[in-house]
Amino acid sequence: MDVQIRRATREDLDVCGEICHRAFCALADQHDFPYEFPTPATAKGVIGGMLSNPGFYGIVAEVNGRIAGSNFLDERAPITGIGPISVDPEVQNSGAGRAMMQHLLDRVAANRLPGVRLVQAAYHTRSFSLYAKLGFEIREPLSVMIGPPIKESLPGYAVRAATDADVAACDRLHFAVHGHERGRELRDAIKAGTANVVEHLGRLTGYSTAIGYGGYAVGESNEELKALIAAATEFAGCGPLIPSRNGELLRWCYNKGLRLMQLNTLMSVGLYNEPRYPFIPSILY
Repeated sequence: MDVQIRRATREDLDVCGEICHRAFCALADQHDFPYEFPTPATAKGVIGGMLSNPGFYGIVAEVNGRIAGSNFLDERAPITGIGPISVDPEVQNSGAGRAMMQHLLDRVAANRLPGVRLVQAAYHTRSFSLYAKLGFEIREPLSVMIGPPIKESLPGYAVRAATDADVAACDRLHFAVHGHERGRELRDAIKAGTANVVEHLGRLTGYSTAIGYGGYAVGESNEELKALIAAATEFAGCGPLIPSRNGELLRWCYNKGLRLMQLNTLMSVGLYNEPRYPFIPSILY
């Protein structure tokens, strides 16, 4: 099949949203898992937000002249993020998925960016195999936790809305955890009203851009992450992605009534610094 890659536009939103919904639902049905994009409107909302944000680079694949799927690159930080990628189930095995991934990796290389990350559903072995062939390394197994918001507070760990005045301190904390900053993402989250910080003993010791899909969190200890999760009034997307090797935080989530939906895998190419402090990674949808 003839696969062509071009820049995505706002005019592509309806088609890309519908394809994204069908693609993710078809995959979940094959493996008997819940839907990550339960409605076309959900997919369109996520894709629309990326198309309207200049920090994202979006592409579509066309097969024989028709849109077959889309993919996005979050360029708001030195370590970029790929996703969500979706291919129309009717043209699976056309090479569209690989072509879109390679196009974005080529862009990362051309722009001399130090690294790129993604999160994939562990049950989707075909995408895992593709990413491994393209050079991605496994960095962290993730547990997607779902359930009602906890809506509690932790004594000694005060959570409040983040402001622009917090960005410098948050950048220093993120650099200490991961070795790079993500201030542009934080500013977007502050503008959207989803970012929080946690203070302990008079210092800013943790922050989150959101709890759940599309957000991330870091802290000086698990207590900061517990405070941020517990204070959330809602979970974005399905819910928070907990690093599965962090047994203490994972057991705390279970004890607070959250349950495991599925396992995901954090993968990356290029620069990756093993986190110094606890973290909750981001997923781009």
